[in-house]
Amino acid sequence: MSLDLPQLEPSRDRKALRRQLQAERQSLLDRHARSVQLQEVLRVWLLSRPEHTIGAYWPIKGEFDALPALYRWSEAHPRRRIGLPVTDRETKHLRFHIWYPGCPMEEDAHGIPKPKGTEEFHPELLLIPCVGYGPRGVRLGYGGGFYDRTLADLSPRPMTAGLAYSHGFVPWLEPAPHDVPLDAILTDEGPAWDSTVL
Repeated sequence: MSLDLPQLEPSRDRKALRRQLQAERQSLLDRHARSVQLQEVLRVWLLSRPEHTIGAYWPIKGEFDALPALYRWSEAHPRRRIGLPVTDRETKHLRFHIWYPGCPMEEDAHGIPKPKGTEEFHPELLLIPCVGYGPRGVRLGYGGGFYDRTLADLSPRPMTAGLAYSHGFVPWLEPAPHDVPLDAILTDEGPAWDSTVL
């Protein structure tokens, strides 16, 4: 027997919407099953990608963990590299340092693990966590602007793909003036947006 609960109408206030979507994500009863599905979606999507360097993230607050799929991806070719973000304290931009299972780690100012003493590199593809997402690559993040600032300065600009659970889709979400739309968004239900196949 299943219990159908009413779905809450997403708040129009971005701060309230972030809190609502994060609470929903952390309370998803099937989050593990969704994670397994998204691992498969990501692995299949990466098969057609030409990039050899991917910037990812350390999952927090119930975010999808892309690192297992990325590690499997990296094993297929010796030139493939995975990186995690390290925040530049002065510019508030993200730099990406090589990560591999077992590499030395330390916590950043926000308590998030980051690689310690590994080589910095320029990612060709960035996998970006989404609190929520809307049509045409619109991403709702945590509101700090780290990825938007970073993307505005990276040259050449990397391909970007947001990773989210499908509960986070907000059909009316519009970009804020500083928002940089993503090239693709992948969810546990499959690709939700891919500007490269239009």
